[in-house]
Amino acid sequence: MPSRNRDVLKVFWNHLKKYKLVALATVIVTLILNGLDLIHPYLYKLFFDFLTKATPDTMAHAIASATLILFAIICIKALLQLFWRFADLLLIYLEPHVMRDINQSSFNYLERHSYQFFTNSFTGALVRKINRLKSSFEEITDTLVYQMIPQVLLTIGVITIIAFWKPVLAIILVIWIVVFVIINFLLFIKLQKYDLERAEKDSELTGCVSDSLSNNVNVKLFARFKHEEQRLGKVLEEWMKKSIKAWNYNEWILLFGGISFVLVELVITYVALQYYAQGQLTIGDFVMLQGYLTTLISRLWSLQRVFRNVFRDFSDAREMVDILIEPYDVQDARRAKPLKIAKGEVDFNDVTFFYNQTRKTLDQFDLRIKPGERVALVGPSGAGKSTVVKLLMRFYDIDKGSVTIDGTDISKVTQDSLREIVSLVPQDPLLFHRSLMENILYGKLDATENEVIQAAKQAHCHEFITGLSSGYDTLVGERGIKLSGGERQRVAIARAILKNAPILVLDEATSSLDSESESLIQDALKTLMKGKTTIVIAHRLSTIMQMDRIVVMEEGKIIDQGTHQELLKRQGMYKKLWEIQAGGFMPQ
Repeated sequence: MPSRNRDVLKVFWNHLKKYKLVALATVIVTLILNGLDLIHPYLYKLFFDFLTKATPDTMAHAIASATLILFAIICIKALLQLFWRFADLLLIYLEPHVMRDINQSSFNYLERHSYQFFTNSFTGALVRKINRLKSSFEEITDTLVYQMIPQVLLTIGVITIIAFWKPVLAIILVIWIVVFVIINFLLFIKLQKYDLERAEKDSELTGCVSDSLSNNVNVKLFARFKHEEQRLGKVLEEWMKKSIKAWNYNEWILLFGGISFVLVELVITYVALQYYAQGQLTIGDFVMLQGYLTTLISRLWSLQRVFRNVFRDFSDAREMVDILIEPYDVQDARRAKPLKIAKGEVDFNDVTFFYNQTRKTLDQFDLRIKPGERVALVGPSGAGKSTVVKLLMRFYDIDKGSVTIDGTDISKVTQDSLREIVSLVPQDPLLFHRSLMENILYGKLDATENEVIQAAKQAHCHEFITGLSSGYDTLVGERGIKLSGGERQRVAIARAILKNAPILVLDEATSSLDSESESLIQDALKTLMKGKTTIVIAHRLSTIMQMDRIVVMEEGKIIDQGTHQELLKRQGMYKKLWEIQAGGFMPQ
């Protein structure tokens, strides 16, 4: 546990050190504030001593002196207000800047996690973790400045003053404080285990809600409102139990603190009364002692809640910190250079790939695609077609063999440069909840508006876009939900046309189009494929008849390849698939 807390502190410090002068100024102002705060009880001691020791002859002088002390107390309080406002201003500058940087760096690091990482994570839960890390910094910083530093300074100051005055009382306080802090620390370390379980369940709860809301159409289609309510109810029940367990444990800790406060106050008051009985303490001394003791105990009482909140904040922050210190599954090689493409030859050489130890997806897979060649991958579901594309994009690292482009191993180049030279139109394209102009422009950020419109025309989506009330400024909804499947695919094709990368991958790129739209898009794709190395994944074999080569896959291996006509002459899987599809649409 402590080592993982250190990881949280390290992340906070890495973001805070950029503003270390502001942070140092905040600490110095806090030290001054608490130094001034220690003067009050001593001044009240002088005030009461002047009044209680005064005789009728010295009363006028005593009242004048007491008045001056009251004026000094008022001046100190006014000064304290000024310093506190200055400390607040420093924090108002410091915290938003650091929180912004934490949010930005968390997002930056998260974005570059692997494809597999995101397939195993709830997006809503990840957003929640970023927000909790940012909020935890604010809470811990406020606690440090407003409560922990003042408490430490007050404790040191009170013990020092009492030690010079009555060492026995100081020794009693030191022993009690050491025992109190050690026991509380150990108790809160155990409590943090429960807090972490609660935080993990809270993230699961967020993911559950996000998953259901983002699939609201499915909930409606299957009329599964009750099922979703029950599913969420189970997670909420588990979250509630974890929360109650943590809070109940915290109450026992507070009970220990309350009993120890009563005991130490009784002991110190009893010893002080013995001194008073011996004439070694005045009424003013008692006022000062009670002032310091009351302040110290009330602060320590609040410190118990501070400990509770700090450990809870650490638990909230740790889930995101664990992600920030988790190495990427797929990393650029040391000194990786940008990929420079000359011809666009793609070569899978003896590639073996496992999704997990028991599931071999590609087995000694060999495929060479010549520059400018148009190759289609066909085969039953699970044959490994989409895996070939994912390995080409380096979404995963292969277990054996190599994937090269123009003879350069893609594991030796930067991932960004690799993906810049590949255009991918997926089977189910996802769009940002942004305008249509922004979504198409994503293929080439510096393209002109005319270039975007031209790409949209080639993809035959200009027509439906101009028919919308806001045209290219129309927001498409989360994941493009406001558009039909065919419209989303045409926008994705327009984006690929605009990108104009030398290697093109079409993964069922026309699967959501009606026959008329598909005919139009096929013409656009023929134009797009000219001069490009092209890989097409298709289940509808009618869309790949004109490919230069058709590669038939089964269980991660190539079992046949050739042109459409060549494969139909053989009694193999391709002919069987063709006859099944043709039989479904053509008269027998």
